[in-house]
Amino acid sequence: MAMTPALQRVGRAEGRSRRPSLALIVLGGAIALITLVPVGYVLSIAVEVGGSQLLPLVFRPKVGELLVNTMLLVAVATPLCLAVGIGAAWLVERTDLPGRRLWAVLLAAPLAIPAFVSSYGWVSAISGIQGLGGAVMIAVFAYYPLVYLPAAAAIRGLDPALEESARSLGCSTWAVFIRVVLPQLRLAILGGGLIVALHLLAEYGAFAMIRFDTFTTAVMVQYQATFAGPAAGALGAVLASLCLVLLILEASARGRARYARVGSGAPRSATLVRMKLWNLPVLLGLIALLGAAAGVPLASVARWLGTGDTWAQAELGSAVVQTALLVSAGALLTILIALPVAWLSVRHPSRLTKAIEGATYVTSSLPGIIVALALVTLTIRLIPSLYQTPFTVLLAYVLIFIPRALVSLRAGIAQAPVGLEEAARALGRSPIQARMRVTVPILVPSIAAGAALVALGAANELTATLLLAPNGTRTLATQFWSASSSLHYADAAPYAVLLIALSVPAVAIMFLQSRKVARR
Repeated sequence: MAMTPALQRVGRAEGRSRRPSLALIVLGGAIALITLVPVGYVLSIAVEVGGSQLLPLVFRPKVGELLVNTMLLVAVATPLCLAVGIGAAWLVERTDLPGRRLWAVLLAAPLAIPAFVSSYGWVSAISGIQGLGGAVMIAVFAYYPLVYLPAAAAIRGLDPALEESARSLGCSTWAVFIRVVLPQLRLAILGGGLIVALHLLAEYGAFAMIRFDTFTTAVMVQYQATFAGPAAGALGAVLASLCLVLLILEASARGRARYARVGSGAPRSATLVRMKLWNLPVLLGLIALLGAAAGVPLASVARWLGTGDTWAQAELGSAVVQTALLVSAGALLTILIALPVAWLSVRHPSRLTKAIEGATYVTSSLPGIIVALALVTLTIRLIPSLYQTPFTVLLAYVLIFIPRALVSLRAGIAQAPVGLEEAARALGRSPIQARMRVTVPILVPSIAAGAALVALGAANELTATLLLAPNGTRTLATQFWSASSSLHYADAAPYAVLLIALSVPAVAIMFLQSRKVARR
């Protein structure tokens, strides 16, 4: 069949669309270089300080103590988070647990409570919590949902025919879980474990509040004592190295095994495992888990709110306004910077575009305090006028949270049909007009979701904001930290409430996204 002139123009336009413009490639490369600034900072420490001075700073008893603390925390808390998260996901998705739809939502709820607020809740309730045991407890309660959400999505998407075949061959429920379900969750386990471990390495407020020393808390103390001196830089380099080692280990453990299947699998729902006599103890266990993860922090906040007129603080209104301005600007800037990278990744996939996108993920895996130290050093040495300005705070938010925007934007761009855009061009629209009239409206939900995740992450960000914000800046997170670290728990309570309230929409978005992934 002969092609009409309009279809011929569409075909030629599609051919051109496969080749990104030089300007877009240059823009993407520039963004990648900016996001690699913290990595460059870590490398520059070794070069600038030199081996003769760096080695004594790294190989000293205090660093050994920090390394043991940090590694023990990761080695103990990460497997516990995996066990709790995967176990909870399996109970919700594969058993006849009473009210399992409600539990599916409730088990994700502790993610709305920032880790340092959870620590505040436990410390103000039980003053003796400290050391490795306290750190592991708080970490598990705060971070197990980071495993639960991807694990539940993965289990929900499994073909139940494999499990039914194993049962027909005489395998028990436990054997089916170990031999059939668990191997298919390898990517969810590795990804969730990596996220939890990186959060543990980056967390400051939760562990500083119980006086448990990790590399992040030590870097913060060293920075406050010597500014951005060699000792802080050396500790930061070790911390960054640990993060990169975790990335390499996760990539290696992932292997090349394929987990996709041809077709949609069994179109029916999985046969639920009958809990029978186990229903009551399992329900009691889930109630205890949710009570420890969310009930104790919320009860502590409510108790301190009732001790006086805590909402009458003069700084509260200012903190709300400044937080709103900073996080809104940070979300907008992050979306604008992430959009070209996401566009290149989806519309023009290649080794170069994968490298550009990968640079953003490597940098975001570094703790916020490393990003902050890099920007402090860069601005003081090259552009002193930018030191402790809103610009450096916003740039830190971009570097830390750009993956949140990329994930949402990639999904939106992938779902935007190229054919509609090309049809608009065939009707005489310019490329920019076609994208503005056709593609952008389709991207609005993804842009809004990405912006919400970035904004709410930025609202809870503590270390980079403490180091980079101009003097006199008050955000909800920094004001909460100022009050709680001074043991003014009642004054900290209103900020905790507002931080939790701001986090609820982000958790809702993450929960809904995980359910969408599971249905694909």
